[in-house]
Amino acid sequence: MKASVKNAELAAAIRNDPRWTAIQTHDARADGTFFYSVRTTGVYCRPSCGARPARPENVAFHATSAEAERAGFRPCKRCKPDQPSLPEQHAARVTDACRWIETAETEPTLEQLAKQAGLSTFHFHRVFKAVTGLTPKQYAVAHRTQCVRSELDRSGTVTSAIYDAGYSSNSRFYETSSQVLGMTPTSYRAGGTDSDIRFAIGECSLGAILVAQSQRGVCAILLGDDPETLARDLQDRFPKANLIGGDHAFEQLVAQVVGFVEAPAIGLELPLDVRGTAFQQRVWQALRDIPAGSTASYGEIARRIGSPRAVRAVAQACAANALAVAIPCHRVVRHDGGLSGYRWGVQRKRTLLDREASR
Repeated sequence: MKASVKNAELAAAIRNDPRWTAIQTHDARADGTFFYSVRTTGVYCRPSCGARPARPENVAFHATSAEAERAGFRPCKRCKPDQPSLPEQHAARVTDACRWIETAETEPTLEQLAKQAGLSTFHFHRVFKAVTGLTPKQYAVAHRTQCVRSELDRSGTVTSAIYDAGYSSNSRFYETSSQVLGMTPTSYRAGGTDSDIRFAIGECSLGAILVAQSQRGVCAILLGDDPETLARDLQDRFPKANLIGGDHAFEQLVAQVVGFVEAPAIGLELPLDVRGTAFQQRVWQALRDIPAGSTASYGEIARRIGSPRAVRAVAQACAANALAVAIPCHRVVRHDGGLSGYRWGVQRKRTLLDREASR
């Protein structure tokens, strides 16, 4: 076979490979998923490398950097594929900062966290939010929130729970208790006693829908086949709260939520009462950043929040979500693009994704 014919066949095979598109567009999202080498230069690169793309017939793909080096190629001096990528370096720095926030007796300042990470205060703040979906301050509050919840469940008194969770005084906690718990700590410890939650059950194209609202905002959007099951689910979440059937005005809010479920692209301009652990809130924020019509795998979400090994924990956070569609856990799929489990049924997940894709 003539060399020109062989080169043409090699070039055609590379052009038909989706990885070639990632190389041409310098797609940083593909970094870590594969590497490519260039026969004429003897180097291998990341997909995002800023060097001019080589001729396709001279390119080969490798699953790992080690595989490329075993094939005789050396790392590119420009993109340094044998070293952690910039997103990986940022994720590691943010992970260290999160561990410091979680273990420190007093909350570290933004300046202290930035200095430890070796970044400017402004840059660190931006990187931290990009990785976790929260600012350092929001992450500290979310972590302490979970500590308070855990301590209230097992401590003898509310005061001891507040101090055990890391607050330096009662007053500092009570200033933010409604934002932290959605109610007073005493009411939370009693299972929601004396807190009012209004709710109503309606119908939408996905079946029965329950919408509940606390004083802070919409705290539950539940989907199902049986209205009674949805009501019991809400009661189990707030066993001692005052569950109040919605009036005509509340039914208008339900209609607004139903309209959002039918057409997610219109958005939901209502305050949400989102309650969860620090990790869950990071996952849920990452889900809300997925545009309508797009999907992400559990592994991608884990990488986006700086915890690439926490794939199972990401799946558990999705399953714990009680705000259907508002926190779009239906946009999370398996690594191969297949539909996985969904708290409200895989068929509803498929319907939501098909609806968003055809908008």
